[in-house]
Amino acid sequence: MTILEEILREKEQEVSRLLAEPVAQTSQANAVRPSLFGSIKKAKQLQVIAEIKRASPSKGIIHETVNPVQQAEIYERAGAACVSVLTDTSFFNGSFEDLKAVAEAVRIPVLCKDFIIHPVQIDRAAAAGASVILLIVAALPDAELNALRVYATALGLEVLVEVHDADELNRALEAGAQLIGVNNRDLRTFQVDLARTEEVASVFPFHSGRVLISESGIGGIADAQRAAKAGAGAVLVGETLMRSESPEQTIRSLQVDLGGSGQ
Repeated sequence: MTILEEILREKEQEVSRLLAEPVAQTSQANAVRPSLFGSIKKAKQLQVIAEIKRASPSKGIIHETVNPVQQAEIYERAGAACVSVLTDTSFFNGSFEDLKAVAEAVRIPVLCKDFIIHPVQIDRAAAAGASVILLIVAALPDAELNALRVYATALGLEVLVEVHDADELNRALEAGAQLIGVNNRDLRTFQVDLARTEEVASVFPFHSGRVLISESGIGGIADAQRAAKAGAGAVLVGETLMRSESPEQTIRSLQVDLGGSGQ
């Protein structure tokens, strides 16, 4: 069984638990936030989606004692375009409580980063104050991918659709995705290769007004420049920021000038 299959099996059990719980109270954090799509689209520098990530299946504990609110406020001060909050508990030590706390603390877009397979997870993300959710093509059949994207959009959420290769890009486009992320990490093995962004970018329909984001494996300025050169308008960065002694300085260093093929 691959890591992704293990995670999805756990998600099915989580969905059953969520369906049995009372409907979550909507957070007071559901204020109008800037559009992540719009922020990336108009930017002259590479935008940073800054992630709060305590742990991962591949790296184990990264920063177990992080204060999500303090970390998110640092990200916002540094000019991050969005704060990504991992809400998976079993594999990443995150929670919807983290998401709610962050959403109440910052005014920029907030991404619920999880393995979403059912509308109840989207309801929970929205109730916690998220303005963006993640849908992973590798985790969903086409019909469910499209249905979940439509469901989230109807709630007023933006949807970041994640792909890993050209075939998954085509599936994302068929589902109507506008905000598309390339996960440089193979979710079956958790191996990382930045060439994935370049491969997908080579066939990405930039002319259609869509936005490309490079996710995972961004370790410094050289990686940010590589992503920008390929055509990415933003990078999603987790571990590098969680391990940084100065996350604010690290974010600013990644905000390189755009000039890639897609911008």
